Amino acid sequence: MWLDVFVPAFATLLVIIDPPGCAPIFAGLTHNASPRHRKVMAVRSVLVAAGILLLFAIAGEPFLAALGISLDAFRIAGGLLLFAIAIDMVFERRSERREERAEQVAREAQAHHHRLEEEDVSVFPMGMPMIAGPGSIASVMLLTSKHAGTWMGLSAVMAALGAVLLITLLALLAAGPLMRRMGKTMTTVVTRLLGVVLCALATQFVIDGVRNVFGLTA
Repeated sequence: MWLDVFVPAFATLLVIIDPPGCAPIFAGLTHNASPRHRKVMAVRSVLVAAGILLLFAIAGEPFLAALGISLDAFRIAGGLLLFAIAIDMVFERRSERREERAEQVAREAQAHHHRLEEEDVSVFPMGMPMIAGPGSIASVMLLTSKHAGTWMGLSAVMAALGAVLLITLLALLAAGPLMRRMGKTMTTVVTRLLGVVLCALATQFVIDGVRNVFGLTA
């Protein structure tokens, strides 16, 4: 039972947060930083993202209720959002936008006469929206709402989130060597494969939401 929840939650969050995709952005943003500062920013980025995601995992459902939004409506909307992200991953548009965002941050730092090694990128853009972006926030809220009735289910979701964030931290710490080993071609192949998997997961979210709204049976 625990693994039945953990495995799909882990797969969903791994695809959405995309540690291999965050690594090159972090490497580019911190290439002038000292090794110690780069390590500090990597740890801080993951801690900031973890705090944001846990906040939405705990308070997301009451927040939606206060706005008069049902969980099924959010489930459908979240599924459509994840589907759009998956399409971008398959056609490599997501990576291009991340690189453009990283270049923009670098240009702004230079325009204000700051050296990149003095620029702390752990909160923005790495903590949010690179790691804790709209897709990962929606995913955490969907997964926790789906298993809100059982401690076993919630513990599996939290364990999956912790595992993915740990992988993300390791990817950021090893960003430079990781990118040299993987190469651009391998990174592209992995990103597109994960995009296809995410398409299926997003479609399942929408199906579950529509089924509950209209009272349909499986």
